[in-house]
Amino acid sequence: MLVLATQDEPRISVSTLELSHAEKRYTVQTLPEIISQHPDAEIFFVMGADSWSDIRTWREWEKVLLMSNHIVVTRPGYEVVFDHVTPAVRERIVDLREGSRTVHQTDGPRIYVTDAIKLDVSASEIREDISTDERLDNPDDVPQAVAKYIEKYELYK
Repeated sequence: MLVLATQDEPRISVSTLELSHAEKRYTVQTLPEIISQHPDAEIFFVMGADSWSDIRTWREWEKVLLMSNHIVVTRPGYEVVFDHVTPAVRERIVDLREGSRTVHQTDGPRIYVTDAIKLDVSASEIREDISTDERLDNPDDVPQAVAKYIEKYELYK
């Protein structure tokens, strides 16, 4: 579904690396493989504000945040805070949200916080609403190619 959702974006590629491994994978294992497969690419790991708030529960979370650039995407009504991470991690945060332009001078990967996407929607909500077909009719919530895939394979029913 990610491939379908990004098929018109030539600068975005979706990795299927984790699908090729039989055992449970952690980001700390997957990111080095992606980086080694694309040595000349600048890698950006995108996560939602909810994942950011739980980042300390991730396996080797500080190491993960040092491997690549990260983009934390906010959601309306969801506060993004930084007090749950270490001072070393906070030094690498670049806050690009409206009304805030905090940029620290530091080397290495950064963590960009953005509110550029102003959708008040979550994947969990979409999955819950699919049983009523509400979301599948709204191209702002689910791209048409993805909606057709969900309908064809009767996902989340």
